[in-house]
Amino acid sequence: MGQTQQTENSEEIDIKALQDMYKRFVMECPSGLLFLHEFKRFFGVDPTGEASDYAENMFRAFDKNGDNTIDFLEFVAALNLVFRGDLEHKLRWSFKVYDKDGNGYVDKDELRSIIDSIYRLKKCSKTDMGDSQMKLDEVVDRIIQAVDSDGDGKINVEEFIRGAQQDPWLLSMFKLDMNPAAWVLEQRRKSAHF
Repeated sequence: MGQTQQTENSEEIDIKALQDMYKRFVMECPSGLLFLHEFKRFFGVDPTGEASDYAENMFRAFDKNGDNTIDFLEFVAALNLVFRGDLEHKLRWSFKVYDKDGNGYVDKDELRSIIDSIYRLKKCSKTDMGDSQMKLDEVVDRIIQAVDSDGDGKINVEEFIRGAQQDPWLLSMFKLDMNPAAWVLEQRRKSAHF
């Protein structure tokens, strides 16, 4: 019974956060479209700061139709996934963040770019990453070796999901990027103070 109450309280917090973001979207984007620079401002991200690359990758993943804007429906769908999606859906979303060129594969350069952004963001926010002593290239090589089951040098969505589900270390690495709910809430809290 205690678990049910905890879940209900958690959902209430999520609903309140969602409502706040919906209201802010409508106020700041009366046209119904959110551009990248507005997305960064919306979440209080410095355009040149440590979170900028991460925010750009999130924006791209939220922009389902690739028109370089986020409309209200994309925004609602993204927030629903962020706050309510199951592990596989979040991993699929996370894959889209990693797949910067949208070709259906994550290559070594894309992987390095995202892991580097996450490392810089976590270092900036003073979050202990556990494997922070591991060099970026070592992390990238370890991920590719563990996940690239067909040996083609790139990771498809099935390899990405299977690898994350089978290897706790990989899941923890991918969770850095696939749990945008905490990042979204943290950025909203920061921007609320301005």
